[in-house]
Amino acid sequence: MSTERLDLSSPDFVNENYEKLAALFPNCVTETTFGKAIDFDLLKQELSHSVVDGTKERYRLEWPGKREAIVTANLPTTKTLRPVRDDSVDFDNTENLYIEGDNLEVLKLLQESYLSKIKMIYIDPPYNTGKDFVYKDNFAQDVDEYVSESGQKDEYNRRLVVNPETAGRYHSDWLTMMYPRLKLARNLLTDDGVIFISIDDNEVHNLIKICDEIFGEGNFIGLFCRKTKSGGGSASDTAAIEHDYVLAFARNNLYAAALTEIFSEKYLSRYKETDDIGPYFWDTMERSSTKTIPYKITAPDGQILTGKWFRSEQTFLDDLAQGEVRFLKKEDGWSVQFKQRLADGKKLRTILEDSNLTDKKFRSLNQELEDILGFSIGHPPKPVELMSTLIYSTCNKNSSEIILDFFSGSASTAHATIDLNTKDQLNRKFIMVQLPEDIPENSDAKKAGYKNICEIGKERIRKAGKKIRNEQFSMLNNKKEELDKLTKGQLSLEINTKVKELNLEIEYLQVTLDHLDIGFRVYRLADSNMQDVFYKPQDYKQEIMDLFSDNVRPDRTPDDLLAQVMLDWGLPLSLKIEHASISGKHVFKVANNSLYACYDKGIDEEFAKAISVDKPLRIVFRDSGFKDDTAKTNIRQLLKQLSPETEMKVF
Repeated sequence: MSTERLDLSSPDFVNENYEKLAALFPNCVTETTFGKAIDFDLLKQELSHSVVDGTKERYRLEWPGKREAIVTANLPTTKTLRPVRDDSVDFDNTENLYIEGDNLEVLKLLQESYLSKIKMIYIDPPYNTGKDFVYKDNFAQDVDEYVSESGQKDEYNRRLVVNPETAGRYHSDWLTMMYPRLKLARNLLTDDGVIFISIDDNEVHNLIKICDEIFGEGNFIGLFCRKTKSGGGSASDTAAIEHDYVLAFARNNLYAAALTEIFSEKYLSRYKETDDIGPYFWDTMERSSTKTIPYKITAPDGQILTGKWFRSEQTFLDDLAQGEVRFLKKEDGWSVQFKQRLADGKKLRTILEDSNLTDKKFRSLNQELEDILGFSIGHPPKPVELMSTLIYSTCNKNSSEIILDFFSGSASTAHATIDLNTKDQLNRKFIMVQLPEDIPENSDAKKAGYKNICEIGKERIRKAGKKIRNEQFSMLNNKKEELDKLTKGQLSLEINTKVKELNLEIEYLQVTLDHLDIGFRVYRLADSNMQDVFYKPQDYKQEIMDLFSDNVRPDRTPDDLLAQVMLDWGLPLSLKIEHASISGKHVFKVANNSLYACYDKGIDEEFAKAISVDKPLRIVFRDSGFKDDTAKTNIRQLLKQLSPETEMKVF
């Protein structure tokens, strides 16, 4: 009988508090001469909206602008997201999102609705090669001053600038851009979530360090090396660079599962037989490998077989008892074989390269985009096969897991998500975020009529989705025709077996098509739906008061207001939206009765009675939508009586 000793001491609140702070702020964990400790200077910065100075030496990555980067991440935003139905596909029913705008602002807007809900994040940020662009974020300057300084302005008051190697803050500007975005991204990951980041030699060392700080060293998964080409580099290069990297970190390695690979068609073709347990093939027990075990096996005719066997004696005996072993008589003696079963998956290898054995295509090629859109872009997009491999490695068990890419470019991640869903019938969802960068004037895309990278990304998703769905339809029709031919002829045991196989394949393809979501909702980053009030009290006149009796901007639609309410209430933007007419009023119904929203005029007690029948969890109205002040008060009281669980809000 084991016993557990009493601690005989009071609780160690210092250690408990350390663990709590470390969980909330892993970037504030540092090293001292006494071991790990909390960096209180950095903690102060996390709890302040202004820059806090600190001078203590410590082990950590420093650069000019780091504190400003922390402030940037922590500052709230007043922006919102406006739905763009005309650019969307199946807006009311799809659960996929495409968001146009500065990804820093968008990440802030997603903090409540998607907190700890994203299973996988993939990003392909600027590599800081000296020729590509970085975001220039500045929240401290006045907007007019900033615009004057930068010499250019877009609707997001942000700019993308070239960051040449000769710049005094070459690495610092890149780090300042990446740090707040990664910090906000971490909040969105599930406990078992994983982030993948593509990068090359220019900043891989710095990227690892800031991820160590933001995610914690203990959550490092691996640095994957992707072979990008055979031979490469200019004549001036010291070495021919043939690779880049994919860095992987977990939100919490205690919960993250092993990353597993997709089995190729060639690999699966070996498993030609199946039984009640699953696919298998007959593999030989005797091997010449050094990793074998010698023992004696008795054949069916009593002959004693001695050899070096692939499995242990106990495993062999267990398999023999369960019918997992067979003996085949050959000219030179007996062959002992066992059922080699298809495993759940093998761990993802850290070397990602094209192979004839796996059918994987990991190199970036413009051909994939040309096949879809008819033109190429200057920088080859990440291949669909690479993205499918990364997505499957993390999201391969549960349906409806969410994948986020906030440097989405030409939307390879979205393309791969839809394609992968057809292969295993899972229902993964994507969120793409991209700044609408202008396309160079002399590019093929510009000549084809595209103005910015968002237009390319959205069109790629539309066309890739249709192509994938049409391929599934074609496969389904071919199987049906094959089945029809078989059933018209004379049936035999072999044909009956084939008929069963075809019926299963047809059922699988039909279910895949029924659940395939190739749509996406487009949202565009914009200023708040609420009007700015900039008059001094003494300047207010009656006509101005009348102007602001409804504080919603005049160009905003009910769709705009619904999106902001969903964000403010912390509801995912992917929830199903239905339209209903109740007492003559238009009502948005989000996720059945999770949220009702009505922005019509003349809301009265009769409407409140009618809507209370559905007992929505939340309901929202415009303040100017009530029939009068009495109706507003009465409706609130009626809902408390008739639907006490309903939470009512007004704006």
